[in-house]
Amino acid sequence: MKKKFGFAIVGTGLISTTHYEQISAIEGAKVVAVYSRKEENAKSLAETAGADWYTDYQEMLKREDIDIVSIITPSGTHADMAIVAARAGKHVIVEKPMDISLEKAQQMIDVCREQQVKLSVISQHRFDASAVKIKDDIDSGRFGKMVLGQASVNWYRSQSYYDTSKWRGTIKMDGGGVLINQAIHTIDLFQYFMGEVESVYAHTAILAHEGIEVEDVAVATVKFKNGGLGTIVGTTAAYPGLSARLEIIGTNGTAVIENDQLLKHYLRNPNNETEAINLADIENHNGGDRDHASVDPSALDGASHRLQFIDLINAIQEDREPLVNGEEGLKPLKTILAIYQSARTGQPIQIDDY
Repeated sequence: MKKKFGFAIVGTGLISTTHYEQISAIEGAKVVAVYSRKEENAKSLAETAGADWYTDYQEMLKREDIDIVSIITPSGTHADMAIVAARAGKHVIVEKPMDISLEKAQQMIDVCREQQVKLSVISQHRFDASAVKIKDDIDSGRFGKMVLGQASVNWYRSQSYYDTSKWRGTIKMDGGGVLINQAIHTIDLFQYFMGEVESVYAHTAILAHEGIEVEDVAVATVKFKNGGLGTIVGTTAAYPGLSARLEIIGTNGTAVIENDQLLKHYLRNPNNETEAINLADIENHNGGDRDHASVDPSALDGASHRLQFIDLINAIQEDREPLVNGEEGLKPLKTILAIYQSARTGQPIQIDDY
């Protein structure tokens, strides 16, 4: 690493500790500043990180030792915070979803490009060893034609999860429920493996929580541009918390990931024989208590976040696009918002028309 990279963490929510810990684990990277609207929150994380704290965002961005701004504020503020940082000449990494509005997400992309700063959207599971292996086999043609995918996130969030943060469960700040918040990473991998989405048809409902405006149950069917089909199922009502599972089926291969673990990976070789990948050879980066993450979003240790931070640093040094740039981050957001539109209208939605 050629220089010391200074990070500012913007927001002090549940994932802020993961960002601090994973940035601090990178040689040549350091959290130098923390921003929150609430002084006590900014102070608390800053003391842990050995950083300075701010409640004035613009003032913080004047610092020349801040190279990268890590944005983890409520979803509906992501684009606004990113645009201000980009115009201050800072590179940006933003938590999922990149925003709750396609228009604002696109504006974020455009401003970062105009200001010649890098933009990376957190999609950390693309960096898991299991995902890298599956994607390599798909891209090399070993899976054959992609025909079917099934994505499910059956997690549990208590009533207090929504009650303790006023913005959670609101259209204005959360943008949606289980799909845009809990299932977005699984949906990202789903289309990363299966290909670009052509259309969706969906139903959503609020069945298990009180006082929220967004879905806690969702079911969608998906048609991909390559002809493949798929389903997406999600809920935050699966007491006491089940799993996030992804099944990918091609004409020559099948893979199953559950709770970030590669459970099955079969390929047909040229001799029409089945090859079972030795799962012990696939080291997953994202540790922690995977089962507990279905209940508590802070349970994972976040090591795959570290790989994405490193990728952004390398992209800056090499003057290339991050592996998950703004355009890539836009894909799962567009699919999820189309699902919401389908659920509202009762009609299938063509992604390119959305």
